[in-house]
Amino acid sequence: MKTGIHPEDYRLVVFKDISNDQAFLCRSCAPTRETIKWDDGNEYPLVKLEISSFSHPFFTGKMKFVDTAGRIEKFKKRYARK
Repeated sequence: MKTGIHPEDYRLVVFKDISNDQAFLCRSCAPTRETIKWDDGNEYPLVKLEISSFSHPFFTGKMKFVDTAGRIEKFKKRYARK
């Protein structure tokens, strides 16, 4: 690996899947301003995810409709035949 290109500020961060409220703790340098109290009683930075391995169809084996921003309705309205 090349030296000097990787960040040095890795810390423990909680990643939370907002579609099913699953969370996991791992090391990251992702920027965030929110914090959350973890199971061990400590407070860690929080990064919210729309999809993770807990909710992705590839890992769960079942299809799940995820439309958080109304993208399908916006697409249908834009390309509807008049």
